Amino acid sequence: MPVSRRRRGRAANRAARSGNMISTPRRKKTNKLYLAASVIIAVLVIASFAFASFSGGGGSAQTGDAQQYVEGIGIQQEILSADHIADGTRATYNSVPPTSGNHWPTPARCGFYTDQLPDERVVHNMEHGNIVISYNLTDPAEIDSLRNALSNIGLYNVWGVARAYDAIPEGQIALSTWGVLDSFQGVNQERIARFFEAYAGGLGPERVPC
Repeated sequence: MPVSRRRRGRAANRAARSGNMISTPRRKKTNKLYLAASVIIAVLVIASFAFASFSGGGGSAQTGDAQQYVEGIGIQQEILSADHIADGTRATYNSVPPTSGNHWPTPARCGFYTDQLPDERVVHNMEHGNIVISYNLTDPAEIDSLRNALSNIGLYNVWGVARAYDAIPEGQIALSTWGVLDSFQGVNQERIARFFEAYAGGLGPERVPC
């Protein structure tokens, strides 16, 4: 027997009421998911700011303060033309260690090296705003002292390359970045930190952290 229009209407109303009852919890569940996602995003944002502060050695930025040479922090050097040359090709520089000039296409990975890295390799790092620490230390205790001093400088972890280097006098450490050079005898953490605080990521035609 055909179902009357009245019965069909009542059935439709019951279905509609039933549908409304089911959809309400779904909306609540969706709202809870949005709330949870918002909280997670907020936590990630706060954590990223905290990490930036930590990586910057106690500051709020992950680069040094200066965008140009600062009087009294290193000695300014003439900037040479900077072209890529083939690996193995030697370049001529105007300082030891160099602070600019032609260089190999691939820079060194940042970190502490007990081996010597070619000038042509690390000049590319300086083009990226990195700071190169060249050291001629023969006493293992002095090398450990330098390594420990650098580990206490947050900006070194982002912008620093340390390498053994016998082209400077024994016992000397040289700090070089694009167009600036500083050199001194023995490990001086305060002087190294001041150089990083001024120039890390601030000089050079390109700014590429490690």
